[in-house]
Amino acid sequence: MALHVAPALSRVGSFVSMSAGSFRAIFRRPFAFQEYLEQTVFIASVTILPAIFVTIPFTVVVQFYINQLLAEIGATDLAGAGAGFAVIQELGPFCSVLVVAGAGATAVCADLGSRKIREELDAMETLGLDPLHRLVAPRILAFVTVSMGLYGVVAVVGLVGTYIFSVLVGGASPGLFVSNLTLVTGGFEFLVSLIKTAIFGLTAALVACYLGLNAKGGPKGVGEAVNQTVVVTLMVLLVINSAVTTIYLQLGG
Repeated sequence: MALHVAPALSRVGSFVSMSAGSFRAIFRRPFAFQEYLEQTVFIASVTILPAIFVTIPFTVVVQFYINQLLAEIGATDLAGAGAGFAVIQELGPFCSVLVVAGAGATAVCADLGSRKIREELDAMETLGLDPLHRLVAPRILAFVTVSMGLYGVVAVVGLVGTYIFSVLVGGASPGLFVSNLTLVTGGFEFLVSLIKTAIFGLTAALVACYLGLNAKGGPKGVGEAVNQTVVVTLMVLLVINSAVTTIYLQLGG
């Protein structure tokens, strides 16, 4: 039993050490601003369209069930409140991180893993360059930036999609739909969701970078690291989502 636990604890310790080193590297000068811009553009380019395509069916299906429930109690005009709650508080962060983990994190893990097996990272260290400072720190900030930007895109697309579906299919009043959007969702809820999205992006970045930097075994090892990135990221994010939601509810949300 101890033989199986020791490697897992070692990996957790290594992950924590890399995370701490990456956070310190963010504030070290000079910051690799050019790398940050390139990674931000790259991650956004591989995530924005998938985010839109994932958001539309997710939000419409959820809104369909909300409208069905409201129709049963004769409160169809409250569809806007349901849409605001579902899109802003839950589906927005979830859809954003689902795409970031599935597209952005895997791409970054594959990039760093390829550098690892080509011994580029060892060459950087030989030249006195810290991979955490030059490669990981810019990617962490890029993930957080793109995640928060995607949340805005997902929120807009989700609200527009639920509006069209509720008004054209569900028979809701356009004016009441818009006026009820903020009935149960206000500025505080939006801020909590934005913070949740940023934490999700940060977590996805750390997991992707860690698995990429520790890839071994040639191209096969890189492929395994990429697969692990999606699974581990989603598992960790489910735990974080539960923790953040619990804290939010305890604060009186």
